[in-house]
Amino acid sequence: MDDLETRELRYFVAVAEELHFGRAADRLGIAQPPLSRAIRRLEHRLGVRLLDRDRRGAALTDAGRVLLREARVALDAVAAAARRTRRAGDPKRPLVLVTKAGASHELLQRLLGTLAGEPGAAPVEVLLCEVGEQARHLRNGRADVALMHRPFDDLAGFDTADLCVEGQVALLPAGHPLAAREQLTLADVRDVPGLPIARWPRLDGSYPEGPGPEVRTQSQLAQLVALGRTLLLIPASSRAWQWPDHVAVPVVDAPDVTTVLAWPPGSRSPAIASLVRSASGLSGAAEPAPADREPGKRT
Repeated sequence: MDDLETRELRYFVAVAEELHFGRAADRLGIAQPPLSRAIRRLEHRLGVRLLDRDRRGAALTDAGRVLLREARVALDAVAAAARRTRRAGDPKRPLVLVTKAGASHELLQRLLGTLAGEPGAAPVEVLLCEVGEQARHLRNGRADVALMHRPFDDLAGFDTADLCVEGQVALLPAGHPLAAREQLTLADVRDVPGLPIARWPRLDGSYPEGPGPEVRTQSQLAQLVALGRTLLLIPASSRAWQWPDHVAVPVVDAPDVTTVLAWPPGSRSPAIASLVRSASGLSGAAEPAPADREPGKRT
């Protein structure tokens, strides 16, 4: 069998994500008949059915779900190769650091301030994203390094350096009785009448079961909390985006959250190595990372 082409993978991902050939064709900017033919040729070459089709649209088969996962990884790798190659040819390019908007704000400020005072340090461009998007930006080459949080973020395959460990807080509507408490427990916030815990997507994009609203962006979440529709647990340092309508109360028995610096495995970038050393040496961070945790070494 011939190797798969990136064009075929892009076509399939569009159909698999839209689950509708017409919408996928519009997204790709092509006509629907050639898209349908391309997917059928792909199924024939692979010897499996990827999609079940009916008049309403399409549904992924088990084989289709596998190819969707693998195709996303492959397309990210191709995009990353192009982006990293272009950036490698520009010695004056900034180092791109991606982080969730509002997360680890104080740590990020200190890190940028430290780097600004180091002679010869590469300039840093900060790319802000929504929850769970840092891993994709690292894998597809849009970012060189990321601030991420264990155990919530997808750290699989990355080199990492632990920076700090912190507790979690409950973010509550300011007028709620729980907002007047000095501290809370997980039992206190687990089943609050009329104030269910917001549900973030899992790493695979699905949502856990529960009565709370499904949220994907921090702006959605901030307004729902302010309206008295939900509460959530977040790392204490993420209160940087807290509204006046919110109150953050420590949850004493919530699992600790570790802020880490993550970067693609095997990197030999001096700029990333310098950033790792600076981050690990910040006051309040973890002990400086040993040499075997700098770029090029797996943790």
